[in-house]
Amino acid sequence: MYRFKPNVLTLFLMRRFFASFFLVMLTVCGVIYAVTFVERLSSNPDAISTMMDSWVRLLEYIPMFLPLAIFMGTLVAFYNLTKSSELVIVSGTGLSPFQIARPFLVGACLVGIIAATLINPYSVNLSTRNLTGHQLQLIDNAIWLRESSDDTFLTVRALGMNVSKQHDIIFNTVTILSQDQNFKLKERISAKNATLSVDGFDIKNATIIGSDGITHTGDRHIQTKLTPQTVLDRYLQPNQIHFWNLPAFIKKMSAVGVVTRGHLVQFWTLLFLPLNMMAMVMLGIAFSQTKQRRNYNFGTKFSLGILTCFALYFIVNLFNALGNTGTLPPLVSIIAPQIIIIAGACVFITSFDTI
Repeated sequence: MYRFKPNVLTLFLMRRFFASFFLVMLTVCGVIYAVTFVERLSSNPDAISTMMDSWVRLLEYIPMFLPLAIFMGTLVAFYNLTKSSELVIVSGTGLSPFQIARPFLVGACLVGIIAATLINPYSVNLSTRNLTGHQLQLIDNAIWLRESSDDTFLTVRALGMNVSKQHDIIFNTVTILSQDQNFKLKERISAKNATLSVDGFDIKNATIIGSDGITHTGDRHIQTKLTPQTVLDRYLQPNQIHFWNLPAFIKKMSAVGVVTRGHLVQFWTLLFLPLNMMAMVMLGIAFSQTKQRRNYNFGTKFSLGILTCFALYFIVNLFNALGNTGTLPPLVSIIAPQIIIIAGACVFITSFDTI
């Protein structure tokens, strides 16, 4: 039975790539974590809470700077190989730049797979553990819910919300309108807080105005089909749903007529994250091409590469915006920039290698 076994040269180049990549990641993550820790120190009760808060925010930033880290890691790896003349020896074996790039591409692909399937779910689970209204997509700066049954229409408006440790939703400054089939007001309930669990709404010290106009105060329990999860599904942003839940979520929301373009863009972004990482490797290899054995001008190429990455970042965001608005199909808006980057890098490497 044939078993794939990488040769010594492949493992050597892959080790160089991962060493450079992790060096860049540790440096960038350390800087971001330190800045975030100092920034969040005043809004947390103690240092431990600040450390956890900073860790959650760092994980949220990873998708933003991961392509840049891949690019910088590729540049650093090729710089070290060129500086130590190891790249000359590798090229002397008869390998083309594209063959040398294979271990880097495999490593980048693995990084993309791990980021999409493991880091993203872990990050989303941490960041959505204690959701507040400020983290949701609101309408007129308020949370609106509506439910209809055979004989009652229920409309809920709240100015804020929090998720409790029991995964119940606590709404703040709540107004609940109950209407009959003819939309005639049956009662109006106002309260400072209302808790939604799987059993319905529980409201303490509510001000209740009946259809007869009489006002009284008391506790109320309202049976409803609404659950904490259905509320979150209605208001969660695309980046607040992790990779494994996105397909089922998109299918469910599409079935009820909710626009899911943003969620589709997020899903295709995560699915093709390995392709994105490989595109950044090809870009890094293109910037690493040199005929010099000494005086390798790493600083200039590094600076130009960083500027190019920022330009590409805006271009990618532009394509994402076109996908979110429906101007381009979500799949095209994600794949097109990566194909353009890879094609441009391959053209440059080929032309440089044949000079």
